[in-house]
Amino acid sequence: MTTFFSRNALPALIQGGMGIAISNWRLARSVARRGHLGVVSGTAIDRVVACRLQEGDQDGLVRQAFDAFPNREMADRVYARWHRPEGLPEAGAYRPVPMFSADPPAHLLELAVIASFTEVWLAKRSASGPVGINLLEKIQAPTLPLLYGALLAGVDYVLMGAGIPRDIPSHLDALSQHQPCSLKLKVEGGEDESIPFDPSQFACQDTPILRPKFLAIVSSHVLAMSLARSGGVDGFVVEGPTAGGHNAGPRGWSPAANDEPVYGPKDAVSLERIKALGLPFWLAGGQEEPDALQRARELGAAGIQVGTAFAFCSDSGMDPRVRLKALAATISGQIKTLTEGRGSPTGFPFKVLPLPGTEGGRAAAERIRQSCLHGYLRSAFRKADGTLGWRCPSEPEELYVAKGGKAEDCPDRRCLCNGLLATAGFPHKLKEGGTELALVTTGLMENLKRFLAHAEDYDANAVIDYFCGAEAKLPATV
Repeated sequence: MTTFFSRNALPALIQGGMGIAISNWRLARSVARRGHLGVVSGTAIDRVVACRLQEGDQDGLVRQAFDAFPNREMADRVYARWHRPEGLPEAGAYRPVPMFSADPPAHLLELAVIASFTEVWLAKRSASGPVGINLLEKIQAPTLPLLYGALLAGVDYVLMGAGIPRDIPSHLDALSQHQPCSLKLKVEGGEDESIPFDPSQFACQDTPILRPKFLAIVSSHVLAMSLARSGGVDGFVVEGPTAGGHNAGPRGWSPAANDEPVYGPKDAVSLERIKALGLPFWLAGGQEEPDALQRARELGAAGIQVGTAFAFCSDSGMDPRVRLKALAATISGQIKTLTEGRGSPTGFPFKVLPLPGTEGGRAAAERIRQSCLHGYLRSAFRKADGTLGWRCPSEPEELYVAKGGKAEDCPDRRCLCNGLLATAGFPHKLKEGGTELALVTTGLMENLKRFLAHAEDYDANAVIDYFCGAEAKLPATV
């Protein structure tokens, strides 16, 4: 059933923006075609699109999106740089994409802008419902070009968590008017750096932009109250600790051990305080039962956000071999999702599926510390000479320590960038030899068997039907 989207409407169901490329344009479009909010992941989308081009763009869909970009000369330039008509010479042999820094080269900025444009444009094609993009506050350097590209494609919502996205509303205001702005880059051991961004260099000023709505992803009513006071926020996704991927740590917690964090009553979010802010909100994490949408509305929410059920459906961007293996292992009761206290270099708890044959199936003692090929979770630090450097506690310990990092930060860490790209079907050859292993991050999976009771696989429509039942697939009006 196709429904029509109005910006005066609120989606009852938000499909989680899972990265890297799990929430790809195909999944988001499938959800948006049903009138709900389909969300693409903006995390590492520059690399994802570069990989698709290097694989040959066999179906021509990336070329179609590039042809729709307002600056055709720029689109042709980016396409020529990364497209390999013959595909990869061998599995994993991708040309490296430069890592983002505070002063990225022009060709990397162009790739980021057109890559996020491409993902949103493809998701919106033939979809009558809204499309959003999800970004992480933690990954700062590419944020402004990714936002601008998404805005040029007509993105309807921007969702952001993994930090305090206080400045994003003002950036959306500026970029919607093709105005320059700058993002504050957090720097360890020194003053923050300002990263300027000028849309005029992309020559797209004649393209009208309607400012998208901004939803902050929060796990605390205190943070929601603070962001509401700052202004420019259009609503909240209130995420509980059972949500997949990264989670906020329990109150008073520090990632000193790799034990699973324990959450208690003090970590509960006061929905009454969030409701008092007068802004719409959606509940996320642990929304598994068929009456979840009804219960959320009874609590004052506009609806729910669902991630895991969509992540493992056939429309998602997960490598089908990994996805089906993970489903089979979980449903048979062989494994369950773990929350690692120290696995992620971000310092946040991180959910991992210990699937045999993947990076998540390796115990800490078995992990090989790899050189990160992508660098999204690196932190900027100030060198002795005053210049910026970049380091990550998941990189080889000797490199991290040589950059001034503390050796005690390194044990038990995983390289998420390498593993998550492999999970999306883009495993790269490693400097140390071999190829990246997939790393599956997820929420609770035990109940996914409900979608497979009468079939070997399931799609996004099955998830929507399950949560929305027989009610019309229309967003709630306001």
